[in-house]
Amino acid sequence: MVIGRDDAMTDSTVVLTAHPGDFVWRAGGAIALAASRGQRVVIGCMSFGERGESASLWRKGYTLQQVKDHRRTEAEQAAKALGAEIRFFDADDYPLVETPQLLQGLIDLYREVQPGVVLTHAAADPHNGDHAFAHAIALKARILAQAPGVEGPGEVIGAPPVFSFEPHQPEQCGFVPNVLLDITPVWEVKREAMQILAAQKHLHTYYTELGSRRGLQASRNSGPNLGLPNDTYAEAYMRLYPQVTRELS
Repeated sequence: MVIGRDDAMTDSTVVLTAHPGDFVWRAGGAIALAASRGQRVVIGCMSFGERGESASLWRKGYTLQQVKDHRRTEAEQAAKALGAEIRFFDADDYPLVETPQLLQGLIDLYREVQPGVVLTHAAADPHNGDHAFAHAIALKARILAQAPGVEGPGEVIGAPPVFSFEPHQPEQCGFVPNVLLDITPVWEVKREAMQILAAQKHLHTYYTELGSRRGLQASRNSGPNLGLPNDTYAEAYMRLYPQVTRELS
């Protein structure tokens, strides 16, 4: 399936991510596409990835606070490059665990932004428990934000569709890519954001190749309606809830 313009035209998107790099590697194209259409995109970054995903900084002798500051700066710059806002919850990582402050912060974010689309991690990741936790609390907060009796600012939210972005090793995470998003028009924007993440530069080549590979799959699955060229770049997503539609397409 390929997300068409009508599916993507929502007023706002919330991206809930465990660590700073996750939203760039896995959803940077979706973020840049939405921003290019004038939509509001708000990233909720649960931790700075300071313990588990910043090995290069620890090896340079950085202190914990220095690591956090560095990752915050990278994330802010990457979000700006993609055209998004970013909020930090500083909930610590490895392990990332639920606290009343984190859960309420996510509920408040949902209520404030009133998203038409939610992007977050896949439900399982045997290589990184923080990702699976982020998925679970993102869905939990979404449900609570729908309830009038739950404390939070503004109005309750509706039922925005949720898309899981692709984990690093999808074949081990039960990830089924049933949505392929053509990000070719904003590929260079995503690439610029990836280059900002110097703390994880070992991932640049992997995600460049993945974008090309998913793009080839998107072009082969696009049919005559889109007719995507062979140099397409794409991101893979897994839709969690049923699509409600009046027309099959």
